[in-house]
Amino acid sequence: MKTSDFYYDLPQELIAQTPIEKRDTSRLMTLDRVSGATGHHHFYDLPDYLNPGDVLVVNPASLGFCTPQQLRVQTGCEGLRCIALQMSVTDAATLNAYDDVLSVYDPVETLREKIMQPVGDAPREERQEPLSAREREIVVCIVKGMTNKQIADALCISTHTVITHRRNIVAKLQIHSPAGLTIYAIVNKLVDLSDIRDTIAEI
Repeated sequence: MKTSDFYYDLPQELIAQTPIEKRDTSRLMTLDRVSGATGHHHFYDLPDYLNPGDVLVVNPASLGFCTPQQLRVQTGCEGLRCIALQMSVTDAATLNAYDDVLSVYDPVETLREKIMQPVGDAPREERQEPLSAREREIVVCIVKGMTNKQIADALCISTHTVITHRRNIVAKLQIHSPAGLTIYAIVNKLVDLSDIRDTIAEI
């Protein structure tokens, strides 16, 4: 993995500097899967495109204090399936309000299976608790290339405790490689690219 993999061109004038005052006036682009035509609308037009039985993938942070059930009522789609797209550490209680959860680390087969799952076909899985503060500290140490002993010394805990935490991290995130943890740490802003530049070059 190289830091250049994360580079892309984005004109300064296209970068939003402040949130729009009325959030529902944010721009909404639609794609007609049959004709391939794109349309440009506003977020308040979204209910016009939703029907009972549809699947809506949502970034939980974008809904603010609005719950999936409130969204169903507001759009008039009681049969709407709301799936959370987890891109950062999110409170477990928040995720429990959704019909399912997708992770940016899920393989394509898992994404397809969850999205295509008919409403009410399967019981919801038990949600994993988010990483604890200590586990996040250990993730940072791992992506910086530290060994278990170095992590133990830095955090004043035993090597055995470090190993236990690492097992819990794998169980919660289902990430089994340093490269995967590095991406997780960057996406969730646990580390800055400049802090792990040398480590990334070695992965």
